[in-house]
Amino acid sequence: MKSYRYYDILMALFVAVLLISNIASSAKIIDWRTSIFGLRLAFDAGTLLFPLSYIFGDVLTEVYGYARARRVIWTGFTCALLMSVSLFIIQKMPGEEEWLGYAGDDAFAAILGSISNGGIIVASLAAYLVGEFSNSYVLAKMKIATAGKWLWTRTIGSTLIGQGIDTVIFVLIACSFGVFPWTIALSLIVANYIFKVGIEVLFTPGTYKLVGFLKKAEQEDYYDRETDFNPLHLRR
Repeated sequence: MKSYRYYDILMALFVAVLLISNIASSAKIIDWRTSIFGLRLAFDAGTLLFPLSYIFGDVLTEVYGYARARRVIWTGFTCALLMSVSLFIIQKMPGEEEWLGYAGDDAFAAILGSISNGGIIVASLAAYLVGEFSNSYVLAKMKIATAGKWLWTRTIGSTLIGQGIDTVIFVLIACSFGVFPWTIALSLIVANYIFKVGIEVLFTPGTYKLVGFLKKAEQEDYYDRETDFNPLHLRR
């Protein structure tokens, strides 16, 4: 495969955003003390950062193509799974006596237990895979349909679909595992979706600049005309 200067940096940022947002989602639910059409705007803290992963996904697909974006998506999945397994092992290990006095296993379980025990990680990974691949696929197809014009229609259009799928799957699975109460499920879906799409729209000028810079620096503007879109294939 062709060598690129910035591809690995984008992959690292993408994975960092994914892992941090998973931890934040487990740690806190934010409530802005306001509502839309009677629905309270409460959302998991990971929502503050997670939309950036879709922006990185848009940039990767737009510049490098679906196949290279697919490699990044699976890299993120593997790292998130490794984090979950690591936290599970750590939770099962005996705690040091002084640490047990001021923090303890209950505190660890309350903040990170849903990640190590499966709740957040199952919801996050399932939603992540379906949402990210949907986002990348839609953007790649729209790029061909628009002949590379109107980038904003691809970034926003793919996000409307990808984030919609991601948000619904994540909240429903997380509530099923008891991570979030069912009483706020609809509020979480609406608030998460509005916030995520809003971030994509807000960052559109920055996305334009980043895409333009990368296309020039990498001498690449890939069109997925002959791409195998099977998400399970890691080769081009």
